[in-house]
Amino acid sequence: NIRGLMDNYEIIDFKTLNETVQDLIRQATKVRKFAYCPYSNFAVGAAILTEEDSKVYTGCNIESATFSPCICAERAAIPKAICDGYLKIKIVAVVAHQKSGFTAPCGVCRQTLSEFRSSDGDIEIYLSKPAMDKVLRTKLSKLLPLAFVSYITDNVIEDNDNS
Repeated sequence: NIRGLMDNYEIIDFKTLNETVQDLIRQATKVRKFAYCPYSNFAVGAAILTEEDSKVYTGCNIESATFSPCICAERAAIPKAICDGYLKIKIVAVVAHQKSGFTAPCGVCRQTLSEFRSSDGDIEIYLSKPAMDKVLRTKLSKLLPLAFVSYITDNVIEDNDNS
């Protein structure tokens, strides 16, 4: 049961995924155990695979009593990769537990991920539960079809036509 309507995703068996994706989901599941979430009790783990060198970086959600400075798992992993000089993300795995459905990156994480898309302009997204049985596979472009683009990185041409 997926909330909302979304095209271009599929739910597949964990065992059918390639070793790289299985490893990402395992690492996201492992780091999820370190989530600091005393207010929501909703632990999330993420693992990202860089395009260059296929390095893996993980992150978990970190809450704060004031909520605004909370950090999502994906936005905990991304800066680690950036600090090591990796600016292109190829694959993201997100693991959390919901009774029904899968936990997708929030809007802020989707936009942040968009900043670091792979060379093909997209990122593969895998959503799983800790049981690692069924996995939802999609792409960032399907989760964020009208992403805000950067004038610099996306070569947006300024429109001087005022009509």
